[in-house]
Amino acid sequence: MADKVSRWLAKNAPKREDLAENRLMRPFAGRVLRSDLWRFTRRSVPRAVGLGLFVGIFLMIPGLQIIGAALISVPFRANIPIAAAMTFLSNPATTPFILLASIGVGNTLGFHADTGTFYSLYERGAGIGEWFSWLASDAAPSMVVGLAIISAVAAVVGYFVSKWGWRWWTGRKWRRRQLRTLFSSTDSESV
Repeated sequence: MADKVSRWLAKNAPKREDLAENRLMRPFAGRVLRSDLWRFTRRSVPRAVGLGLFVGIFLMIPGLQIIGAALISVPFRANIPIAAAMTFLSNPATTPFILLASIGVGNTLGFHADTGTFYSLYERGAGIGEWFSWLASDAAPSMVVGLAIISAVAAVVGYFVSKWGWRWWTGRKWRRRQLRTLFSSTDSESV
């Protein structure tokens, strides 16, 4: 399964060379296309997971999430493709749950947002104007504070889980390599 995913990513993910030829990327190419931002290392991957989760949950605007994650990856020397991929945690299926959780977190911290209004707007498929008028009420501070806390917690958890996952994966590779060399050396001695 992992091989299929990695092959699919290698085939479909944009290459650094493709982005360098893009006319919209030319002004930023010197910084964004540095090779260290595209390598998968033990330091750049956990940073990218944390930054991608933070931006993906906090920003909540689909096109800007990927751009924001890519731009914030530059000063933190995080892997850009991983950071961009982690923004997909917030998608149309998870966004209502993230927003409700953020309102709940904001309400427990003393802000006030009416979740009943949120449910009714969601149920009847309210227009953008109705959503903005609801946000202009006391809902905005509650939601923004809640999003900040949830995104920060998700970023920290994602950072440490990916750091642990990286160590586990590389340790597994080393153990397999040691076993292969051990078995190959014992086979050659027995002959």
